[in-house]
Amino acid sequence: MEIDSGPVLLKRENTAIFETAFKQHFKALHAYAYTIIKDDVMAEEIVQNMFYKIWKNRETITINQSFTAYLYRCVYNDSLNHLKHVKVKAAYQSYAVQNMSNSNNAADQKSLRDLEQKLDEAMKELPEQCRTIFQLSRFEELKYLQIADKLGISVKTVENQMGKALRLLRGKLVDFLPAALIILLLTL
Repeated sequence: MEIDSGPVLLKRENTAIFETAFKQHFKALHAYAYTIIKDDVMAEEIVQNMFYKIWKNRETITINQSFTAYLYRCVYNDSLNHLKHVKVKAAYQSYAVQNMSNSNNAADQKSLRDLEQKLDEAMKELPEQCRTIFQLSRFEELKYLQIADKLGISVKTVENQMGKALRLLRGKLVDFLPAALIILLLTL
């Protein structure tokens, strides 16, 4: 059975239809993700996560194209996001290796430990909702709309809380700001 009427059927919480869509498209989507990221295990994870997100958000998803096209677009975007994340991590690792080799002394290591400690303290001082929203955005890589849906709040509240979190963290980490920015970039 072809599942290009999937968007309508998904909203009915029909697990059999969803399972059929998964089985019907998984191999091809996995192969497509692999052509983009060149990592078999990660390609599989990207496709599985994409199906999980679709099922989890099935009631709010609006698909204005064929279901198959939508699946390929999601895999494409998730694959590019993965590559971007890998690139940022590699840049940081290169930076860290270069800095550690240039000045491999105890003072630099202490400074890094101080930064990590100060960041942890600053995160703990954030109001609970503010901290939760910041962590969902930066560490779990959720978009504002996804955070709003997950927490049952408006997108505007998420935006305001993220602004508040960034202001508070900036104030607490002003002495460490250049290094803190590099660490926060890792989480993007």
